[in-house]
Amino acid sequence: MATIALLTISNIFMTIAWYGHLKFKGSPLWKVIVVSWAIAFVEYCFQVPANRIGHYQFTAAQLKTMQEVITLVVFSVFSVVYLQEDLKWNYLVGFGLMVLAVFVIFSDW
Repeated sequence: MATIALLTISNIFMTIAWYGHLKFKGSPLWKVIVVSWAIAFVEYCFQVPANRIGHYQFTAAQLKTMQEVITLVVFSVFSVVYLQEDLKWNYLVGFGLMVLAVFVIFSDW
């Protein structure tokens, strides 16, 4: 659970760093880059330990897959709540297909 919690916190910061500036289109690009890098530093403070701890239990491919699914969930909430964008049905279908990929990757074949 520590890995999932750390990856979730990491992804919250990552999403803010990557997409939070979209509401500040009037700000100079250099400022949003500096702020985004500062936020990304905090993201790495959670992401690196998450992967270090998680690699004792999961493969790197499994960790990356978990991270992608967590990213989709965090981004979906962020997009609707912060950016006030619609979550369309085709996005959900695409995300569902990615969740299906989790099943494939985590299954023992």
